[in-house]
Amino acid sequence: SRLVSSKNLSHLKMTKGPFPELVVFDLDACFWDQEMYTLSKIPDESNIVTGDLNGRGEGVVGVMSGRSRISLHKGSLLALQSHHDKKYPNTKVCFASSADTPQAERIGRAALKLLEVVPGTTVWDLVVGRDWDGEDVNQIGRQPPLSANKSATHFPILRELTRVRYDRMLFFDDCQWGDHCGQVERACKERETGNGPVTIRTPFGLGAEEWAEGLNKYAKKFQALDGSDNYDIKKR
Repeated sequence: SRLVSSKNLSHLKMTKGPFPELVVFDLDACFWDQEMYTLSKIPDESNIVTGDLNGRGEGVVGVMSGRSRISLHKGSLLALQSHHDKKYPNTKVCFASSADTPQAERIGRAALKLLEVVPGTTVWDLVVGRDWDGEDVNQIGRQPPLSANKSATHFPILRELTRVRYDRMLFFDDCQWGDHCGQVERACKERETGNGPVTIRTPFGLGAEEWAEGLNKYAKKFQALDGSDNYDIKKR
């Protein structure tokens, strides 16, 4: 398939910012191409698939769980490679997934620790290691205190752990098993501004176009608020 790199994304009109303080990705059918509840085997280093990482060299592009291969969607890899290159100042990343079972959670975390962004750097290295200094702030699963409703559990917990306001978040979700984006928009709002996360639905997985759409939508919403100076004061 054709490589998706910054060189051939000029038609997407990527924003120059401002950028979200926190980007939250759903996992199944959004960040990557599988649904963890359908898989049975926790992958390890013997299950990796190597290949070209979007022109950045050879690395882990997939992991096998039984006969199923887990791979990042093109927009996910592009987003994390750009994040790795520090193109989005002050932005951090985490995951909010309502994986059905404890086994699905374990498969998901194992895959994050194997799939690479650039050769030698896994998704886990970048997101947990660099962004959060080794602290796992990701909210994966639906076992208590989590639930199937991300607006009621995942996002309030992320708000507390990360100390990032809802109106400084950008959220991607496939929304095939419920309108998580709509629920989060309606329920997770800051009292001072009345604003919540910017959300993007990715029913076909996160592509480069959806990634650009999310950044542009966030920037426009930020700029539409009552003056960035006032907003910076309010967000504290």
